[in-house]
Amino acid sequence: MNMNNLMAQAQKMQKEIEKKQEEINSTEFTGTSQLVDVVIYGNKKIKSVMIKNKESFDAEDVEMLEDMIKIAMNDAISKIEKAIESKLGMYGKQLGGLF
Repeated sequence: MNMNNLMAQAQKMQKEIEKKQEEINSTEFTGTSQLVDVVIYGNKKIKSVMIKNKESFDAEDVEMLEDMIKIAMNDAISKIEKAIESKLGMYGKQLGGLF
């Protein structure tokens, strides 16, 4: 294989990676818990937090609510990481685990 072919393949792979990363970044992932839904874009920017059953909370429930938000956010971020692995993992294997 000559150097020009190798460079062309590398550039093609880079474009494919960039396209898939853009796709992931613009995708919305929803994390859920019993009391909260969180929507986060693939670039890990939070779009929204929705507290379910707001009428059921009083001041003493704040700590529990914070825990539920954290659970939902972690769930959404976990889904982002799975999407990255699914869409970009094959490149990481080809490049010795770079991704």
